[in-house]
Amino acid sequence: MQVLFVHGMGRSALSGWPMLFRLRKAGLHTASFAYSVSLQSFDHIEKRLTQHIIAVAAQGDYVLIGHSLGGVLIRSALRALPTETRNPKHIFLLGSPIQAALLAQKFQAIPMFRLLFRWVTRDCGNLLGSSQRMSAICIPNLPITAIVGIKGFSGQWSPFGLEANDGVVSLAEVSSVLISDQIKLPVVHSLLPANKQVTEIILQRIKGNHYISDIA
Repeated sequence: MQVLFVHGMGRSALSGWPMLFRLRKAGLHTASFAYSVSLQSFDHIEKRLTQHIIAVAAQGDYVLIGHSLGGVLIRSALRALPTETRNPKHIFLLGSPIQAALLAQKFQAIPMFRLLFRWVTRDCGNLLGSSQRMSAICIPNLPITAIVGIKGFSGQWSPFGLEANDGVVSLAEVSSVLISDQIKLPVVHSLLPANKQVTEIILQRIKGNHYISDIA
């Protein structure tokens, strides 16, 4: 069984190293897809990812893991796959927004942050703050597990108010009625890929659905 990890915005493939190391120890074949939001548009990254997934699919069964923007890219790339391409056995979304992200909208609305946010995040930041663009990226009709953090600060001074969040996205932003398998963990957004319990959940789903029989 192959595993392809797609990191989040502002991170690198190294952010998933602890998780991929544990998955390799369990007998899975792991790989990462890297990109830069400062240098590439969302559409360009999505096209590259689509081709990468096609190449992975040609080698056999696989699962996809996307952290934050990585999950959005995965959902977008899957809709562009040729019909003859093998679909992933499972998709794991780690703190990945399903709808427009409140923080992206706030950064774009505040003059003192707007230019810096646009300069650093470019088209991908614009997409995350756009209700229209985010709503156009559908949730594939495939097995999906959403693993979300709820250790973010909430209260009067939090941008999320009293709503549970992971410090970057709120629980509502990563939730959908189309994703029934959602697991909440006391983890902040940036640490989701490195969290040992996240890896254990992924392995449990892979074992439980019998995607592979010789997993350690």
